[in-house]
Amino acid sequence: MIFTWIKYGKPDVSMCLNASLAGLVGITAGCDVMDAFGALMVGIVSGLLVCFGVWLLDYVLHIDDPVGAVAVHMMNGLWGTIAVGLFATDTAPGFANAKNGGASGIACEGVFYGGGFELLGKQLIGILAVGSWTAVTMIGVFFLIKNTIGLRASEQEEILGLDVTEHGLISSYADFAPSMGDISMQGYTKDDAKSVQHVAVPVNEAVEIKNYSVPSADGSPKMTKVVAIFKQQKLQEFIKAMEDIHITGITVTNVIGCGMQKGQQQKYYRGAKIEMNLLPKIKAEIAICAVPAEKVINTAIRALYTGNFGDGKIFIYDIENVIKVRTGEQGYDALQDTEEENKAYAGVHTDK
Repeated sequence: MIFTWIKYGKPDVSMCLNASLAGLVGITAGCDVMDAFGALMVGIVSGLLVCFGVWLLDYVLHIDDPVGAVAVHMMNGLWGTIAVGLFATDTAPGFANAKNGGASGIACEGVFYGGGFELLGKQLIGILAVGSWTAVTMIGVFFLIKNTIGLRASEQEEILGLDVTEHGLISSYADFAPSMGDISMQGYTKDDAKSVQHVAVPVNEAVEIKNYSVPSADGSPKMTKVVAIFKQQKLQEFIKAMEDIHITGITVTNVIGCGMQKGQQQKYYRGAKIEMNLLPKIKAEIAICAVPAEKVINTAIRALYTGNFGDGKIFIYDIENVIKVRTGEQGYDALQDTEEENKAYAGVHTDK
């Protein structure tokens, strides 16, 4: 806590908790052969080693370890094993038992207690032996898993979390009320989460496409409102697809509801069947005039389609009139961006 307080200007609660775990890991190997001073030294080094380990993985090695498990367990496991060779003493209650045929098979005291480097050398050999065995066996195991069922979760599974894709739970902490973001994943399955590269049925064969570009009766440009309801994970892909066809005005709303599948069929929570779920979705509304409605609809289908239940629905409405509040422009003109507006908003969307 003191270290993080000095370094970051405030105590880091998560780092303090990890440091507590690190002290436990560090003292495990030598808890029966160390005195109070040795235990204190192990704890101090363990707490600081966690901070260094998290920094090393995040900023130097760029390895994703969000909970600091490597810093806590691997690094402090190594440190605790080495510490036995440094701080083991015959004044500790368990030293005599360990020396006389105990499980640790300790031979002498540590370096700082006059035992020389014999015990430290044995501890280092043990680290190398266990590390080598682990590396060889786990490379083989990982190679086998990678070439059979797959080693990594897909990108979408990582985003959604394995609680919902593997176990069907929105959160592993069932007694806590889930947030909106947690509930939004309840309708997703493992199949939904897999990144789709190819689909069995092409979009143009799976979806009947109709021409909605019907001119208005007086010959003026037709104004149409397109409303799409779809999974939250598809939002960025949908927006990118609309930008590619020069649609710059989109209104997005978080909504909840369900379709014919009633959210989830034949799902159970704590043994009780779930009859209906109102699943959070994204509702995107677009008012168009210059861009043909058919082009917008076909682009939306390509962006949202996966072939699974819950891909969403698209609704098309006629617009009677549009009024731009700032200028009073109506109809077609109200939906068009001006060069000055584009510069003023610097990328913030306006209707088109």
